[in-house]
Amino acid sequence: MSANSFGSRDTLRVGDASYEIFRLDAVDGAGRLPYSLKILLENLLRTEDGANITADHIRALGGWDPQAAPSVEIQFTPGRVIMQDFTGVPCVVDLATMREAVRDLGGDPARINPLAPAEMVIDHSVIVDYFGHPDAFQRNVEREYERNHERYQFLRWGQTAFDEFKVVPPGTGIVHQVNIEHLARVVMTRDGKAYPDTCVGTDSHTTMENGIGVLGWGVGGIEAEAAMLGQPISMLIPRVVGFKLNGRLPAGATATDLVLTITEILRKHGVVGKFVEFYGEGVASVPVADRATIGNMSPEFGSTCAIFPIDGQTVDYLRLTGRSEEQIALVEAYAKTQGLWLDPSAPEPAYSEYIELDLGTVVPSIAGPKRPQDRIALSAAKTTWRHDVQNYVSDGVDEAVEETFPASDAPASNSSANGGRPHKPVPVTLADGTSFEIDHGIVSIAAITSCTNTSNPYVMLGAALLARNAVEKGLTRKPWVKTSLAPGSQVVTGYFERSGLQPYLDKIGFNLVGYGCTTCIGNSGPLPPEISEAVQANDLAVTAVLSGNRNFEGRINPDVKMNYLASPPLVVAYALAGTMDIDLDNEPLGLGADGAPVYLRDIWPSPEEIADVVTSSIGRDMFERDYADVFKGDDHWRSLPIPTGDTFEWDPQSTYVRKAPYFDGMPEKPEPVTDITGARVLVKVGDSVTTDHISPAGSIKVGTPAAQYLQANGVEVKDFNSYGSRRGNHEVMIRGTFANIRLRNQIAPGTEGGYTRDFTRPDGPVSFIYDASVNYAAAGTPLVVLAGKEYGSGSSRDWAAKGTALLGVRAVIAESYERIHRSNLIGMGVLPLQFPEGASAEALGLTGEETFDITGVEELNKGGIPQTVHVKAGDVEFDAVVRIDTPGEADYYRHGGIMQYVLRSLLAK
Repeated sequence: MSANSFGSRDTLRVGDASYEIFRLDAVDGAGRLPYSLKILLENLLRTEDGANITADHIRALGGWDPQAAPSVEIQFTPGRVIMQDFTGVPCVVDLATMREAVRDLGGDPARINPLAPAEMVIDHSVIVDYFGHPDAFQRNVEREYERNHERYQFLRWGQTAFDEFKVVPPGTGIVHQVNIEHLARVVMTRDGKAYPDTCVGTDSHTTMENGIGVLGWGVGGIEAEAAMLGQPISMLIPRVVGFKLNGRLPAGATATDLVLTITEILRKHGVVGKFVEFYGEGVASVPVADRATIGNMSPEFGSTCAIFPIDGQTVDYLRLTGRSEEQIALVEAYAKTQGLWLDPSAPEPAYSEYIELDLGTVVPSIAGPKRPQDRIALSAAKTTWRHDVQNYVSDGVDEAVEETFPASDAPASNSSANGGRPHKPVPVTLADGTSFEIDHGIVSIAAITSCTNTSNPYVMLGAALLARNAVEKGLTRKPWVKTSLAPGSQVVTGYFERSGLQPYLDKIGFNLVGYGCTTCIGNSGPLPPEISEAVQANDLAVTAVLSGNRNFEGRINPDVKMNYLASPPLVVAYALAGTMDIDLDNEPLGLGADGAPVYLRDIWPSPEEIADVVTSSIGRDMFERDYADVFKGDDHWRSLPIPTGDTFEWDPQSTYVRKAPYFDGMPEKPEPVTDITGARVLVKVGDSVTTDHISPAGSIKVGTPAAQYLQANGVEVKDFNSYGSRRGNHEVMIRGTFANIRLRNQIAPGTEGGYTRDFTRPDGPVSFIYDASVNYAAAGTPLVVLAGKEYGSGSSRDWAAKGTALLGVRAVIAESYERIHRSNLIGMGVLPLQFPEGASAEALGLTGEETFDITGVEELNKGGIPQTVHVKAGDVEFDAVVRIDTPGEADYYRHGGIMQYVLRSLLAK
């Protein structure tokens, strides 16, 4: 029960129903708050307990100073938690392990249960092994179940063992699209109360729900577990950036182009740790599908969230997607009563910072070759690729060769104006006898994938219309392009079929391969072996074009060096062209059936045609049908045997699911934290190292420690599966931490991948990081990581922190952090430190060969948080800033991690 210090408790009547609500207008200053902070304010009013959440916290939020630096800590209690299977499986493993730990310490294991609704969508496990054929979907699903039988059996057990935990089975859709189309409530009801839907998720793109007015963001799995168990999330009242939209998108520009533009703007502005909120007259012209596309990319800006208020567009979307009329009426009534309804005539809220964009200035764009914020106007794509490819090849530019590749079926252009390009033509013959040449810059993968864009019918149907027009002109994909279509929900297939456009996508190779994240998360599957061998043998810099949100190095496919984000229609266009070395504005995609050149402008559908097809092809009935029994699953799922019991029966032979080690030997009371002495550097890296570089992801390479472990346990190479699918096995994940093929550990110069120097041995020879960590552990040597700016950017990968901790790393010293990874490090008992302002490892002359002593950490035992600790590294000394930002985080660190804190709290009760 809320303490109700402000007398805000009231009753809202909607039709025949009555709900208890907590009125925001009971708090002075609430009316001028941004939409997102109003949601937080309601959260505090409803959960005020006089201890963790007090009247002072509520007053601080009501009296928020937009210009102040964040300093006031509040406790935010999410209404629900959403998970995908890569990050969700470890959550369920940890909950199952916690049940055993409670039992071993004399408690009731059944007390470990989600207290907030928790839903998992299995969407990260399907791999594009088969493509370009009508049976690709069925064959990929069958292979998925073969690979993941143990994991799925474990999740079925979790669905029956834990209350409030539901699983959306494989082959249904992508978590964030299923969330906005079905799971999101917008306004929740529970125990007679109505309140805003707030949701954190174990995937950074949880922010997609911001597009329908739901406040939430990605957290690590360890934070999500705590939220499921009723623990609030400790946070500082953030700065809020107001992003004003004016005008309308011009013809030819898509939601993808808009979001790449916004990503570029916000990365340059700097929004890490801030809320972004969209307002202005232009918002009304942005459909919910486009809002969700923008919200989805919040992690690419670096912001905590990127939210749109509730308005008539939101209500229309809820009706379209099959929500009940009672729920829709509640959303509208609640939002209007609480001042959460977007009213263009109302005074603008107060914001900390302001940005403005005229939608009419947005132009067709792509982003790459390795970061989402590196936007390239489509008109400059060719010249930019020619410049960037120099960083990926060793053979330089042959100025004598200037023709556009391929020169066989399209008129050659005079490319000398664009500068030369490196060439290394390599002949390839496929198993079916098809022969061709490949070269630097070929598009080896063209994938319509990822929740970011597959949730948006305008760009999806735009791609299908472009495919139709291409087929009618006589164009098809180039034979070296691996094409795939992975929609975000079965509804997409429904409207492709209803519109009659799916056959055209099929004819150019974009057959359905699965309902999952696929290429965007590295599940692109292998290239055809003949192409893969030619690429590797000749060190070709080939490219991938995908409609995703991430294109980091080494993420998409191990054979592909350069990755580009693009709208679904442009993905189709690049599949037709077959190369990045093309000016799509002025050069033809190829020759049509009549022998005449076909340009992109010849087949690009008009906005009016796209809108007409959207209107005629999508109906409420499709959502009602496809989500009617969404948790039931297909025959594969229903036939899985379900183990029974409150605790899981671990299979000691399993290489997928193993009991987590976090509570082994854990005492009932935490031991004091200690200073760090005699530490060695395990990893030293530069700027913009992402959680993709740290956390195990993608394929498991033969010869690596993870592969050696699997083979020692009887797993054949063909059954390695991916790191993501084995996240429930800490033995695999430890061995894959810091093992990304593009990681450059500066203390092992000349290497790429999971290598370091092992200073337990004479002269510190180069070694696998995992092997060195084992030797350091045996010697009792703690470890540290040295890093540059934006350490831990990217996905909210909890294993980036779990693996770091299990390798024996006690502290990370970086120039700056991104929010989620810093928080996750604390949640695993790793101390995040920051170099002094203006300092860095390089500026201080640190080589990584030094021995580190870190003193002042023990001040945490006194109950406060020291601002700095003293670091002595060889002959270098400096004071590092302690990045434990809140008292709640300090409690987690004192307990050795957030899970230990929660477990002890439950036992204390």
